[in-house]
Amino acid sequence: MSRRASLLLVATVALAHAAFFIAYQRPDWTTQWTDQNGYVMLGRALAETGRFTRFAGTASYVPEAIRTPGYPAFVAAIDRVFGESHAAIAWAQAVLFACVCLFVYGIARAITTDTVALAAGLATALYPPLPYYGALVLTEMWTTFLVTAAMAVWIRALRGNAVGAFVASGVLLAAAALTRPSFQLLPLFLVAPPLVAAVDRRRWWRGCAVMLLTFTAAVAPWIAYNAAYFHALTFSPAGGPGRQVFEGSWQTALPGRLEAELTSTADAAHSRAELDEAVRAIAVREHRPAEPLLRYVHQHLDIQRIWFEPREPRARMAARIEADHEYLRVGLDNIRRDPIRWALGRLTRGTVLFWAAEIPIRYSDINRVPTIAIRWLWAAQIGLLALAAVGVIALVRAGARVEAGAIVALVLYVSAVHIPMYSEARYSLPAKPVVLLLAVVGAAWLRDGGRRWRGAAG
Repeated sequence: MSRRASLLLVATVALAHAAFFIAYQRPDWTTQWTDQNGYVMLGRALAETGRFTRFAGTASYVPEAIRTPGYPAFVAAIDRVFGESHAAIAWAQAVLFACVCLFVYGIARAITTDTVALAAGLATALYPPLPYYGALVLTEMWTTFLVTAAMAVWIRALRGNAVGAFVASGVLLAAAALTRPSFQLLPLFLVAPPLVAAVDRRRWWRGCAVMLLTFTAAVAPWIAYNAAYFHALTFSPAGGPGRQVFEGSWQTALPGRLEAELTSTADAAHSRAELDEAVRAIAVREHRPAEPLLRYVHQHLDIQRIWFEPREPRARMAARIEADHEYLRVGLDNIRRDPIRWALGRLTRGTVLFWAAEIPIRYSDINRVPTIAIRWLWAAQIGLLALAAVGVIALVRAGARVEAGAIVALVLYVSAVHIPMYSEARYSLPAKPVVLLLAVVGAAWLRDGGRRWRGAAG
């Protein structure tokens, strides 16, 4: 098959898959995933006023304290062109999904064979969690697009040692960090493989320096903005590690469905006495001691009160920063109660939840899915990870050591950032396209007996 035909096939499959999930997710657009509301509001304010704030109608400017501007700027651009429309955003993200699949095809074609590249592009196009989130007004697809594009350009830069590619990769990585602050240190991880593992380090050190300087220059205005308004050198004043540490401290102690039930029970209770009675009933039903469950709901409500009680815009902005600090304090206190159990839970359950627990089923239906079906979905994703590990070996043996190192650096980075604090499968999505690429490479290598496979590295 010609390269043009391969690209067309990959893009067509991706767009058809995205169209299915746009139709499938539509009933949940206005009833689930409340995080969407914040992005819609910030995008609307940017489109209408040019100000990055939740309170566009106030006389004085109240800066946004939680979100970074990358994704709201994307939403605002769609709003300006097509009007405020969830469908327009979803279809724009369908195009981004197709581009992600084409980036995977391009990376694979550079370091493997045309056949493996086509298989990698199609595997990405058929991977349900990506278009699942692409149909929602959330950062997942935009971040995945930016990270995958950055990886494609970064690998091209390493192979060709072109200054322009190093600059472009720095810009794309900066855009990813401004969309999701957890990627703010990724550039440091990416420069490690060529500078540490390569035989000829001098070939890349200038390019790596160019990428890092470009990244720093691109994020500097946002850091300066936060320093001016919040007096802190930070990507997200109220979006720090606090809530992640708090949620992660309970993620290792409570099953996900039980924690969700406790949270909804706490939010619906009219009084503390009513809540305690309901929680004790849940503890009896679940054959669990009541004290940890009561501690969780009390902590949840106490911090939520900090978050939601202020009504005046500037006080509410300040309260969100205070709440993040309180999340961190309480989360660390929870960890100190049993640090060994917490550490083991993060390494075991946290790793599985992060890398293998994606369930591309409509949120309003997910609690009706049989447990056995969920376990099979998890097993399939674990199988993909195993094949990806084989794919790393195949690339190294084919001579693509630096390229394999760049991909592994991304995988290790997202793991190091999220697994120690809080694991949610969607946080791993920006790295899933390259994991799928590795899995296809691994499958091709095993198919050929691990001996005859040859890549196009060089």
